[in-house]
Amino acid sequence: MRSPTLPRHARRVAILLSLAGLALSTSAAQAQNSARSAAASSALTADALADDSLPIRRITLYRSGVGFFQRDGAISGDTKVQLRFKIDQVNDILKSLVLLDLGGGRIDAVSYASKDPLDRRLASFGINIADNPSAGEILSRLRGTPVSLTTPGGQVSGTVMNVERRPTVFPGSPGSQTSVHDLPWINLITPAGIRSVDLTSVSGFSIDDRSLADELSKALAALAEYRAENAKTVDLSFSGDGSRRVVVAYVHEMPVWKTSYRLILPDSSGSAAIHGWAIVENTTDQDWTDVRLSLVAGRPVSFQMDLYEPLYAPRPTIPVPMVAGVMPRQYQLGANMQLLSAMERAADREVLADAAPAPAAAKSVGGQLSSRAGRGFVRAENEKELRTAYGVSLDDMRTGSAAAQAQGTEVGEIFQYELANPVTIERQRSAMIPIVTSPVQARRVSIFNITDGSDHPMRGVEVKNTTDLQLLPGPIAVFEGSSGGSGEGSSSYAGDAEVGHIPPGATRLLAYAVDLDVQAITKPESTQTVSKVRIVDGVFEQTIKQRNSITYAFDNKDLKRARTVLVESPRLPGWDLSEPKKPLETTQNLYRFEIPLEPGKTGSLSVIQERTDLSRAAITSFDLATLLAWRQDGKLSEDALKAFRDAAARQSLINDSERAIAEIDREVQSISQDQGRIRENMKTVDRNTDLYRRYATKLNDQESSLEALATRRADEQTRLEQRRRDLATFLKGLNVD
Repeated sequence: MRSPTLPRHARRVAILLSLAGLALSTSAAQAQNSARSAAASSALTADALADDSLPIRRITLYRSGVGFFQRDGAISGDTKVQLRFKIDQVNDILKSLVLLDLGGGRIDAVSYASKDPLDRRLASFGINIADNPSAGEILSRLRGTPVSLTTPGGQVSGTVMNVERRPTVFPGSPGSQTSVHDLPWINLITPAGIRSVDLTSVSGFSIDDRSLADELSKALAALAEYRAENAKTVDLSFSGDGSRRVVVAYVHEMPVWKTSYRLILPDSSGSAAIHGWAIVENTTDQDWTDVRLSLVAGRPVSFQMDLYEPLYAPRPTIPVPMVAGVMPRQYQLGANMQLLSAMERAADREVLADAAPAPAAAKSVGGQLSSRAGRGFVRAENEKELRTAYGVSLDDMRTGSAAAQAQGTEVGEIFQYELANPVTIERQRSAMIPIVTSPVQARRVSIFNITDGSDHPMRGVEVKNTTDLQLLPGPIAVFEGSSGGSGEGSSSYAGDAEVGHIPPGATRLLAYAVDLDVQAITKPESTQTVSKVRIVDGVFEQTIKQRNSITYAFDNKDLKRARTVLVESPRLPGWDLSEPKKPLETTQNLYRFEIPLEPGKTGSLSVIQERTDLSRAAITSFDLATLLAWRQDGKLSEDALKAFRDAAARQSLINDSERAIAEIDREVQSISQDQGRIRENMKTVDRNTDLYRRYATKLNDQESSLEALATRRADEQTRLEQRRRDLATFLKGLNVD
């Protein structure tokens, strides 16, 4: 039965832990507030210097998830510029930072606060709290340190000898048993001797050694600072005379910029148009004000490497030589050190090679990005007012949209959109920027693929990129129009499509809705026939022709509009297309065919693929009736049939010998069984009787028969082996078409 005294003990433990936690939390909060105040002060200074001296002038965003930033400004004399970055950006900055002093000045070292691992920093203090120890564990680590404990009986002071767990007896209430529990006790050395104190009765303690108490406060402050820091300051030092221009460029992680399009399809006449938008997100903590923005379509190799946190290489511990009179072999140690040095140099070269993409940023800053070969695009020029009170006309959709603000440019081997005007995007805000406004070639089609599992084709469009721009992957909202005369009909949303990368001049199929006006019926069939049989190396070789066909039938129930149906039929690996002779288009996995459908009419298409296989079987595995049927159908020649008959005759002789041997074996088995019966009977018959003599005579006759059968079997076995050799000789090298 649990003693009622135990809950009071549990409350004492809880009080002790809560007080210790409160002390730790209070110290941590004070250290955290101090760290935040220092960081805020540093941030104000760094931001002011960064904005005033080196504002962001140019940003290039890549679809690989990084951004190239270029800062540009004028400085005078010896100047230190502070830039502030998020902690998770520092590794990218250290990997890609480029500094240019275009006025002949000197670029000094770049300095930043080191990031030693937290566990290593905490372990360096006099009291190690890296593993989040309890209050009792902290007291255990203070062995030899004077402390003062607050107990219900007053304050107890002494030097910590140790902390241990010992059985503690709790008296029970009247009528109940006592209980024993292991509780933490601290042993202190006092002037009066060693004194033990139950830690569960301690409500607080203090460290009388002021230096160790300060170490604990510093450790808590370091812990709070580590949690509070979310940015680091990088100091750039420039030395020189007079006013001059400096450039700072770097790469760090950014959201992938995205594209979305609107495709406007005319009803019958007029050209289609495509509008493209770029979605750009400023997730940094600084406004982009009047920044020259470039959007790169390529995906350069980009990786992360932890260059910020100090790394400590493990080193072996070498035992001290203890053999008297034996000197260390220094020449061996030198050889090992030489090998280690060579390995380290090779490792350094690999690290430099892995970081090779960084110089590309320097080359861009040096001038390639400023020399643009202008490749223009076509824009719609005429703008019209709305001609209906309830909708937007097709011409309005084509010509009244936002004008593209980007120009397509090729830099080296990559394509990018260069925005014509500077952009401004506030911190933690996003923007949609028009980058494409151009007419394109488009043809309405209905697309049917049997693997879709639908009875209707998809309503789609075949788009050709007639612009000189790269159209990147993204969603496309399709708008269709109904003509109201002179191209002034209204337009409406028709569906969504998704498109991959479309280079200039390339064509893509887009599907954006189900074409419910067209009904599709499919009929797949598969057959296999033997087309030819011949003898090769003494075996029958069958030429088997496999045929796979799918018949597509379509019914256009639209009585006003014709359809062009593109049929995508599976392309079987290793099969040849037999019908139709030539597809409209071939991809890796399918054929495309085109079927025109007039309004209210039907159409069909049969796609036949064939494959020829060879199958081999023993010449004696077929019966004569099957071969005669093949001969009658022209699949087997007369010579092959004659060769089969000759082989069959030889096989028949082999079969006769095998049957004769089997018959002899049966006779031998029958005689042996009868002899066993006679011998058993003779055991019970008197030797002087006529029956016994008759049994003996019969056994003698049977022995003579067995000897004759053995001779016959040996002769027949010899004959069988000879006939088998004759058949093998006949079949060897037998080739008959």
